[in-house]
Amino acid sequence: MTAADTAAGIEPSFLALPLAEVTDAVLGEARRLGARHAAVRVVRNRARRLLLHDGRLRGSRDDTELGLSVGVLHEGARGFAAVPEVDPAAAVDAVGRAVQVARVCREVGAEPVELAPEPVYADRRWTSHCRVDPFAVPEADAVALLADWSRGLLAAPVVRHVLAKVSAVRETTWYADTAGTSVLQQRVRVHPQVLAVGAAGGTTATLRTLGPPTGRGWEYLHGSGWDWAAELAEMPDQLAGKLRARPVRPGRYDLVTAPSHLWLTIHESVGHATEADRALGHEIGYAGGTFATPADVDTLRYGSELMTVTADRTDPHGLATVGWDDEGVATGAWTLVRDGVLTGFQTDRHTAVRLGAARSTGCAYAESAEHVPISRLPNVSLRPAPDGPDTAALIGGVTDGIFLVGSDSWSIDTQRRRFQFTAQLAYRIRHGRLGEQLSGVAYQADTTDFWGSLVGLGGPGTYRCFGADLCGKGQPVQAAAASHGAPTAVFRGVRVVDTSGEGPR
Repeated sequence: MTAADTAAGIEPSFLALPLAEVTDAVLGEARRLGARHAAVRVVRNRARRLLLHDGRLRGSRDDTELGLSVGVLHEGARGFAAVPEVDPAAAVDAVGRAVQVARVCREVGAEPVELAPEPVYADRRWTSHCRVDPFAVPEADAVALLADWSRGLLAAPVVRHVLAKVSAVRETTWYADTAGTSVLQQRVRVHPQVLAVGAAGGTTATLRTLGPPTGRGWEYLHGSGWDWAAELAEMPDQLAGKLRARPVRPGRYDLVTAPSHLWLTIHESVGHATEADRALGHEIGYAGGTFATPADVDTLRYGSELMTVTADRTDPHGLATVGWDDEGVATGAWTLVRDGVLTGFQTDRHTAVRLGAARSTGCAYAESAEHVPISRLPNVSLRPAPDGPDTAALIGGVTDGIFLVGSDSWSIDTQRRRFQFTAQLAYRIRHGRLGEQLSGVAYQADTTDFWGSLVGLGGPGTYRCFGADLCGKGQPVQAAAASHGAPTAVFRGVRVVDTSGEGPR
């Protein structure tokens, strides 16, 4: 849906809140107290989670959180306050406390804050794509679907146990500021996941479904956007192969990465590394910084000429997709890396000014009303080659390599440079042919060396979006969600180590 859509589909109970009254109260009081800029956010988050073990319900939660927050810019300093009540009296109190916070920040010598300009968007609406409201699905029906998935897997001799779970989140927000912007938005995401535990010959192994979290409704669990039936049918054979897998022999290999694996490498080594607040030193004390600096724009060789990475908050089913960010900035798409060269960063209205940009890229987000908006990842994706080959052709061009499917463990240093990643499944490639599974496969590299080794990209037919729905950042820590698309890709001569502890057989 687009900004032209009406409020159809937005929770009626949210629309019934006194949004106009609290907005008038906040903005009027902020002007009276001398705030140069003020914004009010009303946020209702609902999260539903189900967990089944071997087809039986073991956990069920349905939580709703509602609150109001006020952000002000007062005499060059920022202030923030939040309250759980959505009423004018509580809102006015929050304004006073936010202004007091700004005064304290100024007194202790906080760096003056400027906000990048942004056009006014009055009375706008946006809702995400959701055909079937996951919160309207009876729990019994949801449990029955997950139990059916579980029974299908447990029927395979290799499968000993199955964990099946699903989470659904609906974020409904109201934003208004003293400039005149007022935006009503709602987005929904779902994330089903199944974990199978297998055993054979005294060995155990686990395998997760690859189906990613997505910006869709309950229709996703019935095959809209992902073929769950096909994936679940393949899992027993894949799990059996994992149990038979031999440890990898350490060395350098050409890696062929499926999108289900590469998304996490993009997230950690490109997504977080191109956040402007990290580049400016704002995250170093907690989540770490980045090797990329503002001076590197248009000069840093991030990867090979095949590497073009875009940032996008408009992808129809992206986890980070929204019409306006939490500072009232209209979202869009832009390039972070073009032809292997760093071209930009992700910004909010404050970091945009620090970088000398004309306006923010719209990356401000707060987990809830009680959290301050901070710069969070958009949907960051590696673009496919327009006329690129399919996955089989890419594998066929590799003499000595490994094909990686699915994401697993990872680690990366505080400057987003040195890293290690593992996969759910790893297959040996010899002379262009896919062979047996390997165990213990982990690859290690430096970010720019790794992306510099990119020698092959699949075409649009190989491109798929995956992502993370619980990415942590900030103090106090906030969770956010972002999608990452990629085609199948080939990396030349990457260092591989054996983490199985068994050594080659």
